[in-house]
Amino acid sequence: MKSRMQLVISLMIMVLFVPCMIWAAEESTVYVIQKGDTLWGLSGKFLNNPRYWPNLWAKNPEVTNPHFIYPGQTVRFVNGKLEVVDAPAEAGGQKASAGQLVKAAEAEIAEEKAFTVRGNEGWLMEKELAPSGRIIAGQHGRLVLGEDDTVFTDIGTRHGGLDGSKYTILRKSKEVKHPVTGDELGYRVYPLGTVQLTQVTELNSRGIISSSFKEVEPGDLLVPYQQVKRRSVSLKMTSKPLHGVIVESANANTAIAAGDVVYLDLGISQGAEPGNLLYVIRKVAIEKMLVDRYVGQLPSEVVGAVVIVEAGQNTSTAIVVKSIDAIFKGNEVVSAPR
Repeated sequence: MKSRMQLVISLMIMVLFVPCMIWAAEESTVYVIQKGDTLWGLSGKFLNNPRYWPNLWAKNPEVTNPHFIYPGQTVRFVNGKLEVVDAPAEAGGQKASAGQLVKAAEAEIAEEKAFTVRGNEGWLMEKELAPSGRIIAGQHGRLVLGEDDTVFTDIGTRHGGLDGSKYTILRKSKEVKHPVTGDELGYRVYPLGTVQLTQVTELNSRGIISSSFKEVEPGDLLVPYQQVKRRSVSLKMTSKPLHGVIVESANANTAIAAGDVVYLDLGISQGAEPGNLLYVIRKVAIEKMLVDRYVGQLPSEVVGAVVIVEAGQNTSTAIVVKSIDAIFKGNEVVSAPR
């Protein structure tokens, strides 16, 4: 008898709570996008899980970039899914037909999202490009040189050199080959400082290292001067679909993580621009022994995101701004992963 009474009470409690559970499952949150909002930021704010952003993206094919969202645009979060909604303006924001409206106060509006670039990340000197020349000797035979030291170069008037001309000093590192095709892409280079020519003859010149932030050596390359300084790169939507590969990392580490610098096989010719954010994806392998019919291609896993900071003709330099798993050379980068 006692057990029967307990069962009846339990059933009554369930009946009372079921409507509440259904209401909670259907309750949505509507949010008006502010400058600087990102998918991972919104994931942490409304889903209590910043690492959920790849899943949030995967459920929304119309979202082509985690920074797709435009100020004033309205989105709804319901059952772990983000929906872009169209609704009439109301009370200073856009409101959906149902759900709780969340409006950010003026003081809470984020600044436009940007990433700081040191300026010495380096880049790939593509094989079609040639340096202007190189440092061929240091004064008094010195092999380690720095600021205010005198150097000699193989740049003369025949090569376009003039008294007062400035050049950026580059250190050439290893040759980079495409990890998929094996094609030679060029050499990884990074800046060391600046040299200014003081006495130019037909075939060579004397110069002074006017600035340096790393040791300079004979053999280092010279290219037309380009300022190396810290700056901010603001995010910019891609002008066309992009699909490329991480071909190398600046530190040559096997595993790549957030904050690392990488080089891509995408450049101006492919439509890449500084500020473009790309997803890093990894294809999911199918265990053929476990399937007995054709299943097509599985959706790729999103393992991170990179922002392009410098774009060459066919290659670019990017910073890894997000990683939820180890990233490797050869991983694909896309503007809109499937």
